[in-house]
Amino acid sequence: MVDRVYLDNAATTPLSPAVSEAMRPWLEGMFGNPSSMHTTGRVARQAVSLAREQVASLLAAEPAEVVFTGSGTEADNLALVGVAETFAPGEFHLVTSAIAHPAVLSTCDYLTRRGVEVTYLTVNPEGIVEPDALRASLRATTRLVSVMAANNVVGTVQPITDLARITHDHGALFHTDAVQAAGKLPIDVRAQSIDLLSISSHKLNGPQGIGALYVRKGIEIEPLVHGGGQERGLRSGTENVAGLVGFGRAAEIARLTLAEENARLVSLGERILTGLESSVPNTYLIGDRYRRLPGHLCLGFRGCEGEAIRLLLALDASGIAASAGSACSAANAGEPSSVLVAMGFDPIRARGSLRLTLGRFNTDADAERLLEVLPHAVDSLRPTTSHPITA
Repeated sequence: MVDRVYLDNAATTPLSPAVSEAMRPWLEGMFGNPSSMHTTGRVARQAVSLAREQVASLLAAEPAEVVFTGSGTEADNLALVGVAETFAPGEFHLVTSAIAHPAVLSTCDYLTRRGVEVTYLTVNPEGIVEPDALRASLRATTRLVSVMAANNVVGTVQPITDLARITHDHGALFHTDAVQAAGKLPIDVRAQSIDLLSISSHKLNGPQGIGALYVRKGIEIEPLVHGGGQERGLRSGTENVAGLVGFGRAAEIARLTLAEENARLVSLGERILTGLESSVPNTYLIGDRYRRLPGHLCLGFRGCEGEAIRLLLALDASGIAASAGSACSAANAGEPSSVLVAMGFDPIRARGSLRLTLGRFNTDADAERLLEVLPHAVDSLRPTTSHPITA
């Protein structure tokens, strides 16, 4: 049996053995409640404090500015709703992008039903938010701008620092969903003028079900979860100590190996892309070739876009796990990608992307296996479109 090749790291990453080892004591015998005053509780509290320091270091933040949540989605919700609820609906205008993650877009829908006005910024054909578009969208009542640091479907990296400074010059707050970017791109929340930032453990080889929201010191937001007052009253509930220990260790590993790992993934991704461009002539890259996450490839195959699901199934049958876009949208896999539509793709081609995302445990052998299998899988597809690429 051929070993499976996992190329869907944008959906979730495998748990690092070092992270698993750090969590082990908290899964096999250590169990204290961090709010308890006795020794067992104090040991748990120290473990949570260390994890907070480790996550803060990844973001160049202060530990007290890190609020642990149950996911990146919850962190997005807390950022947007938490800020919105400090204003009257008529005094709060929110700006986001048309290619934001569903965690942001669905939260915007919720806020709209509550009377909040939301502006959705368009993107250029590479999937980038233009600073001038943000400037033009700002109003006297604009209080918050939320732009994803790097897109989960096409991997495009946004000019976050420029967008944040434009936002600050206007007197509003800037939030970024950095779930895909954290641990893959250098982040310095102060140097980049970021006020709120969402992050998720399972995107950087940590456990699932743990996230965090960075909240710059001095910013007031309303909690979504009320109770015992944990996380400075912003997210009540007994902490998942084992998960937080794993999150902290994963963040530490990502910070210490970021430069080396990024260089490796860029090289491996470029090897795959150039190999496919030479062996599959109808291959085209979606998004900017250079301003993208390391190891993140969103591909189309000219004339075969309507056969994306068949292509995924063929790869899966050959032991290769990939995706057609966001795992959060897998239930609507047959529908056009809202991200690609926003980038100007027609409905057929907007359903036809293949997302290959490399991670810490991918190897040269994985790349070779893909380059062996994928050309044959594409060749087996029946062309369904013949028009040239226009976006």
